[in-house]
This record gives sequence, structure tokens and C-alpha cells, in this order.
Amino acid sequence: MTKGDLNKLQYEIIGAAIEVHKHMGPGLLESVYHRCMKHELANRGIKFRSEVKINLNYKDLELEDEFLRCDLLVEDIIVVELKAVECFAPIHETILLTYMKLQEVPKGLLINFTCSNIADGGYKSFVNNFYRLIPD
Repeated sequence: MTKGDLNKLQYEIIGAAIEVHKHMGPGLLESVYHRCMKHELANRGIKFRSEVKINLNYKDLELEDEFLRCDLLVEDIIVVELKAVECFAPIHETILLTYMKLQEVPKGLLINFTCSNIADGGYKSFVNNFYRLIPD
């Protein structure tokens, strides 16, 4: 996958979120948007995994009872975190960046369905050091 392919995939994911938001509107629970996003991504033929378990390790210690879960892992290359909040908080970005790091994924998207327009401030895109490893 190239950076151009990755950007196209991001565009498709945002398009799916816009479609969900257009039909469902703001003000619902995150779980509703999550279910709708899974349906929309599947209809578009985009491969994803939902509520992906992320195991935690500290040095040689595997923290078996401690783990994180990301909302969506799209094509094993973009982490998508869905929110239904008044506005993004710094902790949302920190969590997304942590998921990206632990899964060694180069790109992440925060999408907030409690907004008037997904395309205009309803999402944030992030990259990390793994992004540099992707060919242009």
C-alpha cells in the first residue's frame, strides 16, 4: 500500500461516516454509530475488524487481564475511533495515538458524530512514525 492508497482509504472511511451522519444525524449513542459504520463499511467492500483487542505488555511481562479495545481497524492499516461527544478532548487523541502505536499502524481517525458536519470539523486524522515506512 502506498501513501496515496492510504489517503484514498481514509477518504472512503470519512465518506462512510458522512453517509451515516446524513441518515442518523447527531445525538445518538456511540454504539449506534458504531453499528451503522460497520454496515456502511461492509456495503462499500472495505475490510475491517471491530472492537479489536489490544494486548498490553510491559518489558517481559504480559498483562493478561489488561487490554484495550479499538473501535475499528480498517484494512489492518487505519485505526478508527468513533465518538459521540460535544467536542474532542485531548485524551481522545492520546488514546487513538496509543492504539496506533501498540498496533504499529501508521494512520488513525477520530470521528465525532455529535457535530453539524463530519467533513467540517467532525473528524481528525493522525499519522505516526510508521507512516514514514509507507512508500510514496
